[in-house]
Formats: sequence, structure tokens, C-alpha cells
Amino acid sequence: MSKTILRLLEERGAGKTICPSEVARAVAGSETRSAWEPLMEEAREAAFSLVDAGQIVVTQKGRVIDGRTAKGPIRLRLK
Repeated sequence: MSKTILRLLEERGAGKTICPSEVARAVAGSETRSAWEPLMEEAREAAFSLVDAGQIVVTQKGRVIDGRTAKGPIRLRLK
């Protein structure tokens, strides 16, 4: 899942963000909620691993935050 996050971010371009749900959808290969929603926790955990590795940051309302304690929607961005 980490490779999918990095691929999607690189495709999106410098300074742009993605939602963890985009990662889950890409991995599921489906836009059907019942297909991708079970993958959301795995997508978020993969994102947090990439944060710990210094490769990406988690943002909310444009600000870098600690995604593990965030309430509400988060976005992912290359560091």
C-alpha cells in the first residue's frame, strides 16, 4: 500500500495532496464503497509508516499535523 501512496503522490505532482480513500480505491480497483472502505485503516497505517520514514506528511486544512491524533479528514503530501 505504501508504494501506491507514493505512486499516486508522484502522479499528482509536487505540493499536491491525496486522500487516503484514493489509495484504498486504487488498491481495491473499484469505486464501490463496499470494496474500498475495508482498506481505509490499512491505507492510513501505511501513510503513518511513510510519515515515520520521513517520506510524506499528513495535512489537514493545509497544515501539517499528527495524523494519528487527527479528527476528521486528512490529506497526504510528499515531504
